[in-house]
Amino acid sequence: MKTEIYGTLGPACSKKEQLRQMFEMGMTGMRLNLSHTSLEQCGGWLENFHQAAKMAGVVPKLLIDLQGPELRTGEINPRELGNGETVLLGEGGIFVPVRIFETMERGQQILLDDGKLLLEVQEISQNKEKAYCHVLRGGILKPRKSIALPGMEIAVSTLTESDRRNLHLAKSYGVTGVMLPFVRNVKDLTNLRDALLQENAEGIEIHAKIENREGVGILEELLPYTDHIVIARGDLGNTMPLWKLPGVQYQIGETCKKAKKPYMVVTQMLASMEHMAVPTRAEVSDIFYAVLHGAASVMLTGETAVGEYPVEAMEFMCKTVADAEKKRDDMISSAAITI
Repeated sequence: MKTEIYGTLGPACSKKEQLRQMFEMGMTGMRLNLSHTSLEQCGGWLENFHQAAKMAGVVPKLLIDLQGPELRTGEINPRELGNGETVLLGEGGIFVPVRIFETMERGQQILLDDGKLLLEVQEISQNKEKAYCHVLRGGILKPRKSIALPGMEIAVSTLTESDRRNLHLAKSYGVTGVMLPFVRNVKDLTNLRDALLQENAEGIEIHAKIENREGVGILEELLPYTDHIVIARGDLGNTMPLWKLPGVQYQIGETCKKAKKPYMVVTQMLASMEHMAVPTRAEVSDIFYAVLHGAASVMLTGETAVGEYPVEAMEFMCKTVADAEKKRDDMISSAAITI
């Protein structure tokens, strides 16, 4: 089984020559994160992507990552949140969706930007449209970053209007798969499937992102309604102590293998390479064992989209995957001989 290898398309890897090199190294295709943009706005990048694939002799896969039932901050200017600072969420402060205040209580923790920043609610306004929060873990907050409220359920529609516009254009831009974030139930997947059918795009595959405890808990129910499972470790890791995440990743992988459902491992696979030319030993080991355990695909995100070494990161990814595949095939051959 050949492991599929994805990068994420972004300003750091949008040049045709960069993309050609990455395809020639072994990259299968790319993901385009549409939480911040649209297919139309990325037309130039996508033209380079398809031309580069043709130059490299590759029929590329293109995944689009929808907004889906996800909560994000608004279009704010980047600002630093200092440890111990009090910040305002809502009108007059950091824009967040109003619905997060509906069931919020004092002491509620709020994770921003895949858990990089951590707030704790101190006071909620009487009209439930803003809240003052204490910064427990600070950093730079940029626009359109994820919001997670551990233990809190918030009603959100499966698809946004922006998602529907992008699905309408998906076939014309060569999209082969759609990634749906924060899958909570079977209905989320059937809603997406129905939307694709309405756009005569039934050939586009569905990749269900497991990013919360709801998704993990009903994984077996989801399997018949999706083409791929995505172990999205960023937000999934926000829902549990981090030392439990590897075990949950293993559990999801085993469930998928038993059902013969392909799965992808993603998030921070070579995170250090956003700013360093060489990855850590732990990172290459992470990739190696993800493939050895049976992942059908792996993906780089910020490393290629905004990192300083996108081509080098893809080279490390492809070479590590190749080595893991060789080891896996040797183990399979040895087992067959023993039997």
